[in-house]
Amino acid sequence: MSPMVRTPLTIEHALLGFLRRRPMHGYEIHQQLRDPTGLWLVWRLKQSQLYALLAKLEEEGHITSALRARETGPTRRVYRLTKSGRDRFLDWVKTPVPHGREVRQEFLAKFFFAQCENRLAAKQLLRRQRAACREWLLAQRTRADDVRDSQPFEWLVRQFRIGQIEAILDWLDTCEQLLKSI
Repeated sequence: MSPMVRTPLTIEHALLGFLRRRPMHGYEIHQQLRDPTGLWLVWRLKQSQLYALLAKLEEEGHITSALRARETGPTRRVYRLTKSGRDRFLDWVKTPVPHGREVRQEFLAKFFFAQCENRLAAKQLLRRQRAACREWLLAQRTRADDVRDSQPFEWLVRQFRIGQIEAILDWLDTCEQLLKSI
């Protein structure tokens, strides 16, 4: 991928995920993000950043907005998901993350929304992510074996990564067990 090609931020997909539930105004979305039992555990977003991202998503055609008058209080801009936004969100939520470093935020966000979709979507995401992790693990082990005697520092780095991937796989098992219990 060219360094000039910008990959979308996870938070943009999360905003689409919130709007998949129902149309909302920006403050409602921010309140959803601030839920201490939800995505607030994964990352924080200032309200000003939220509105900038909503404007960007609207410019890209993934959401639309309309002003709605209220009997009391100010007029609110209500955002609604478009077909393009829905398709973008659904593609994102079912795709495993490509690197272990993305598990902490992006995968957690995907798993959060996959569970919101339904149990099957969450199970499928776990299955796909587990398969991706196994591929990473095989590649790391192969490379570690290749450099064990000739590149001791690289071998140590590979061992560290192997440990991380094994921990992720164990954690994915925990996620699956939790899904079975709820």
